[in-house]
Amino acid sequence: MIILEEPQKSLYVNNRLLEKRYLRTDVLGETNETPDDMFRRIANIFSSAEEGQISRNSHVVNHDSYYNLLASLDFLPNSPTLLNAGTENGQLASCYVLPIDDSVNGIGDALKQTMLIHKSGGSTGFNLSSIRPAQDKVGGRDRVAGGPIGLLNLLSVTADYIKQGGVRRGCNTALLNLDHPDIVEFIGAKRDPGRLTNLYTTVSIKDNFMDRVTSGSELPLVNPRNGQTTATVSACDIFDLIVDQAWRTGDPGLTFIDTVNKNNPIPHLGKIEYMSGCGEEALLPFESCILGSINLVNMLKKELDGTFSIDWQHLSQTIPLSVRFLDTAIDLNHYPILQSELISRRTRKIGLGVMGFADMLIRLGVPYNSDKALGIAEAIMSFVQDIAHETSHKLALDRGPFPAYQGSVYEFEGITMRNASVTSIAPTGSISLIAGVSSGIEPLFGTVFVRNMLDGEKLLEVNPFFERVAREQGFFSFALLERLVSKNRLDQIEGVPDSVKKIFVTAHGVSPEWHVKIQAAFQKYTDNAVSKTVNFPREASRDDIAKVFALAYQQSLKGITVYRDQSRSEQPLCTGEEGIRLVHQRYEYRHECL
Repeated sequence: MIILEEPQKSLYVNNRLLEKRYLRTDVLGETNETPDDMFRRIANIFSSAEEGQISRNSHVVNHDSYYNLLASLDFLPNSPTLLNAGTENGQLASCYVLPIDDSVNGIGDALKQTMLIHKSGGSTGFNLSSIRPAQDKVGGRDRVAGGPIGLLNLLSVTADYIKQGGVRRGCNTALLNLDHPDIVEFIGAKRDPGRLTNLYTTVSIKDNFMDRVTSGSELPLVNPRNGQTTATVSACDIFDLIVDQAWRTGDPGLTFIDTVNKNNPIPHLGKIEYMSGCGEEALLPFESCILGSINLVNMLKKELDGTFSIDWQHLSQTIPLSVRFLDTAIDLNHYPILQSELISRRTRKIGLGVMGFADMLIRLGVPYNSDKALGIAEAIMSFVQDIAHETSHKLALDRGPFPAYQGSVYEFEGITMRNASVTSIAPTGSISLIAGVSSGIEPLFGTVFVRNMLDGEKLLEVNPFFERVAREQGFFSFALLERLVSKNRLDQIEGVPDSVKKIFVTAHGVSPEWHVKIQAAFQKYTDNAVSKTVNFPREASRDDIAKVFALAYQQSLKGITVYRDQSRSEQPLCTGEEGIRLVHQRYEYRHECL
């Protein structure tokens, strides 16, 4: 068994990210806020809101409780809350979805709303299925429609023009129903890797499509303008096109929309047809959601023998406070669009998730691709789900249920709830970096890799726990780091003990089936959706992609995203020659490989 001592956390990447994106600046652009100031700013506004609640009991969360929750990194909310809480902006939600009417006015309204959301720091999701196909008749004799692909280009330009919260490009998700006449063009919209780089595309798939693929039958394509069938195509051919394009660039992903709606807690408000930024939230038109994640690494305790175990008591104390934080954020949020405020306050959806799962497993000495990891995933998320629901129920008794409660699944079950949905697994790209832990529920991308930061800066990341074990067991060297930053496959490196290889398994060393199994384990106890990417090595085949798509459907996932290494020219986490240079720059200067 590997016994890991707690390494000293490096704040280099964390502080750099905070300074570039989150900390307040003066009129000259100079940072005038520390991380501690940021957490106090957020705690101040949230504790003040708690004190202003009309409550049936005297319990409110004070400043110190919220400050300690954040400053300890036990829990972090989504980026807009870190950026905007306690400021004039005040927009706290990460996810918004917008409907687009098939008209000039409808498209114009959606573009304006997108700009307002991006300016405030939010991301947007769209379903383009109501847009008539390209070259379809519009008004007069000689006028034809630009179709969903033309609209994709408009959305991309809008996102490029407006930085998200003033610090980064806007993030969009575009979804199209599989029976749209322009589905083939949509599937291939990102064939050129230099186009639509700020848009994630996903195809909305119904159960009968997967049945058609299995049986080899035809799929009718229907014009949304008049409901008429324009053509029939082979379901297998469409599936193969999706697989091929996902193999080439990672887009599109799949959204299993029937599964999404089977788990819709508020069906009386309509079917869900929209997915948020990274696929973690299925939302109604104009609906938004505020996300936050519990740091699982901090939910461990060290035993007398030096090993780690899950601190269930600490976790049970962190969950209720996190739920209260997110629920309070709904009332504090400055919504950029009135329609979003009305529907979001009516359903009061929040998304409490987790981050640092892979790092937690490493400390526990459990391989990511193991039955024991599946058991831990289910145990953790079922625990989070139960206590989060219990907290939402208590808040409903205290503050009242969400306004759309009557007619909901919860009313039918006789359970009073403050929030229509409570849990969701987000990718946590930025906040996991602030916390210094692995992203969401993903495996480690690598033990040594290069992170492409803002403004083109590249930073070397060496997993601190791996470095400590490598030093203690005597196999830490320049040569090892060079091979790892070039190859990113610890399991293929000679001289590393098998026990270490098993515990520090990285994304490309985890089979696609295990990626899906872990996602399914978390989805089983998650109200909304789970954002996760199935990472493939560069040599993966199209058949490998197809098998994962089929398995995701069989496992009742709400969506699936894949990415084959180096299938895009620029990716946020990478390996290569630049990594070797950074390895020498860091370790030669500090003389640490001697």
